[in-house]
Amino acid sequence: MNGLKTVILMTAMMVLFILVGRIIGGQQGMMYAFFISLVMNFGSYWFSDKIVLTMYGAHQISREDSPQLYDMVEKLASKAELPMPKVYIINNPTPNAFATGRNPNNGAVAVTTGIMNLLNKEELEGVIAHELAHIKNRDILVSTIAATLVGTITYIVQFAMFFGGGRRDDREDSGNIIVDLLLLIIAPIAAMLIQMAISRSREYMADEGGSLISGKPLALASALNKLQYGNEVVPMRNANQSTAHMFIVNPLHGGALIKLFSTHPPIEDRIERLKEIAAGRR
Repeated sequence: MNGLKTVILMTAMMVLFILVGRIIGGQQGMMYAFFISLVMNFGSYWFSDKIVLTMYGAHQISREDSPQLYDMVEKLASKAELPMPKVYIINNPTPNAFATGRNPNNGAVAVTTGIMNLLNKEELEGVIAHELAHIKNRDILVSTIAATLVGTITYIVQFAMFFGGGRRDDREDSGNIIVDLLLLIIAPIAAMLIQMAISRSREYMADEGGSLISGKPLALASALNKLQYGNEVVPMRNANQSTAHMFIVNPLHGGALIKLFSTHPPIEDRIERLKEIAAGRR
């Protein structure tokens, strides 16, 4: 169901992209903006793992450095039929974790010292399995495509605002012009909201996939409950908006506006779904 939702949302994003391009009418300018956005975002796709790991001061470990964690990742990766990912530890008291890597052969799992101190063995297994599900589902690729479309829509709208749309100038119907201008203003916001919805859908998929890998949906539910509280008590000071979607729980905090643009579903909903999985109702 969440996979279907992702397809629908991605289709909506493409329709919005085509509609904005049609309003502006400058196909050459639209393709130019698309090319720039493609280069920027896929450049980020190829190097995002190194960028985000460096950003949070992650250091790679071997089995000798942390035998229990390394063995846990190895065992779960084998169950998920994935190549062994690189394992990283972030010296940060905030309990959190994320996965990165452009494909399963280049996967990496990073956990903070805070999460290792907070969770018991089964809960940490649930979290690691969730992150491996992201790698298995190629969520980095999906998020990159979504970011490319959002970036392109933003570029072409800015182009239209500064240089004017070729087709708008030739129209005599002022009503159409107003509608077009409103759409150009709303389009980037709508695209961003769709991108956030895609991210939330992928989180649900990773919860479900992680439950299948670990076989312990209630352990993951318990971990999410602890992580929500842990991130409120010990917030991540260096959390970045551009990388917030990668973490298992949102490291950013704020009011209603932050929730509207949140990359994560409510923890309560995720826990309820995991309980339904454990009860065989999903």
